[in-house]
Amino acid sequence: MELTTLWFILIAFLFVGYFVLEGFDFGVGMLMPILGRNSRMNADKRRRTVLNTIGPVWDGNEVWLITAGGAMFAAFPDWYATLFSGFYLPLLLILLALIFRAVAIEFRGKIDDDRWRARCDAGIIIGSWIPAVLWGVAFATILAGTPINDDKQIVGVWEAILTPYALLGGLATTLLFLLHGAVFVSLKTGGEVRADAVRIAAHLAPITLVVAGGFAVWTQLAYGSSLSLVFVALAAAGLVAAVVLTAREREGWAFVATFLAVLSATAMLFAALFPNVMPSTIDPAFSLTVESAASSPYTLTVMTWAAAFLAPVVMIYQGWTYWVFRQRISVEQIPDSIGLKASR
Repeated sequence: MELTTLWFILIAFLFVGYFVLEGFDFGVGMLMPILGRNSRMNADKRRRTVLNTIGPVWDGNEVWLITAGGAMFAAFPDWYATLFSGFYLPLLLILLALIFRAVAIEFRGKIDDDRWRARCDAGIIIGSWIPAVLWGVAFATILAGTPINDDKQIVGVWEAILTPYALLGGLATTLLFLLHGAVFVSLKTGGEVRADAVRIAAHLAPITLVVAGGFAVWTQLAYGSSLSLVFVALAAAGLVAAVVLTAREREGWAFVATFLAVLSATAMLFAALFPNVMPSTIDPAFSLTVESAASSPYTLTVMTWAAAFLAPVVMIYQGWTYWVFRQRISVEQIPDSIGLKASR
């Protein structure tokens, strides 16, 4: 296998890992207003329960995005330069949303004030919705093609973004992450929070099947290959299984199903994109491919050796983290805050 192809696969793997792991983080954040809603006395405890499901792992999940961006910069500098310059504003919005979300999660419990917690909750919710939508829009736009000229610059990016296909991609990723997050909460919690998460997941599953399935079929018909068809079939199998399993309240296997659906949907996009990395709608000759956008063979060789030694260590450590924090949590395990005690 050529090193350029290998690194395209590795970058695809990093984005798959990011969307699979960070996807349920986004879903949990987006669902906080619903899962955190209850009587006035218990609402804060419910929100803290929901947030604690991702508390030990959310920042580790974001490392996959940082690594993917770094790998893209080193392995395919022209791809990185064209993508980040042409999609500057959408990617900046994603970055700002992730920053606000991170700050809100870290500092929510630092001040015992209801208004402070409400502002932090808003930061978590908004910081989850924006990336969930824009990542789908961005990747759908990349696959459909952008107006890249002979100087490797994108001209008129908003015309490419605001298309029915791209917007459907954003809706599909949002619903996938919502379903993924609801199933994750049902897997990680007990009591009333779990019951509500199971109910939400059961309602979301058929809607997600229709929307994400429609996006997958459109992708395959318009841009697909024989390899992407395999991932379309796997994504469809995962979504159908999620519909059945959420209805039966089998949250463990339902999480496996949504895991497979998100993994396959992301892999489908990269499989349909290859061998291009940034197709041009102006002239196919202006498109960036894995060969034209790649770094030197020496750079790719050094990166390959570094990844071979470091990647297994990072993956083992992250897997161990999930194993350590595998237990369920419930509202009854959340201690009262000072403010709640004082108000009683």
